[in-house]
Amino acid sequence: MADGGSRAKKYHQIADAIRAQIRAGDLPVGSRLPAETAIAVDHNTSVPTVRQAMGVLRAEGLIESRHGVGTFVRETQRFERRSRHRYGAARARTGLMNNTFRHDIVGAGPEPAPERIASAMGIPAGTEVIVRRRDLYDDKSELQEIGASYLPADFAAGTYLAEPKVVPKALFRCVEEITGRRYAYALDHWIARPAAVEEAEAFGLPLGAYVVHIVHTATDENGDVLEVSESIWPADRLAFIDEYEIPAEADPDALKSDI
Repeated sequence: MADGGSRAKKYHQIADAIRAQIRAGDLPVGSRLPAETAIAVDHNTSVPTVRQAMGVLRAEGLIESRHGVGTFVRETQRFERRSRHRYGAARARTGLMNNTFRHDIVGAGPEPAPERIASAMGIPAGTEVIVRRRDLYDDKSELQEIGASYLPADFAAGTYLAEPKVVPKALFRCVEEITGRRYAYALDHWIARPAAVEEAEAFGLPLGAYVVHIVHTATDENGDVLEVSESIWPADRLAFIDEYEIPAEADPDALKSDI
């Protein structure tokens, strides 16, 4: 038991040391890390312990391994999501809500609503809804987001929204056009969790890496759900930016925050 604790402490020490070198610029983006055997000698430890340290740094998105070439410091640019401004920005231009990426519609049509989506929509689990599934790729054809939109079948069934094609403008504007109702309120629920096996494979992540899973619920002025969407991102590639006014007076009706 003591050996296991000592080994765990050692690989964290190695990860801390390499992380510090990266942040200090001693190992710049694109630079190749020394061989695992060399790192093991420098830290007076074994190669398996070094590999554990490398796994930690890969999960954090700081390094990447290239088969047959070596391990390199990875560029750690994060995409910024400014949730409060997204709709206003999209109303001011043509095209899709997220026009940074290439949209691949991987499926569209009727499906039973899973429990988490049914709960957000206020309907029984298994109720038929129209689902639009999409993958978003950057300009290097690297998968950045796995997403889906769930629409009530009473207005989306039988329309172009049920077809596996990219829509001509932001999805919410299509829904408004079809229904004559306006998106008025949105709620985002963010969850950080370990990637499922298929998600890790799709994103090229090591097992144990985390993703951010966003469930977004949009309603009209009457509180009726127009869309529930979910987006899954590798946690190391995304930053949430939120700007808001701070109340000057006490607000007893404000929702309680745990943290």
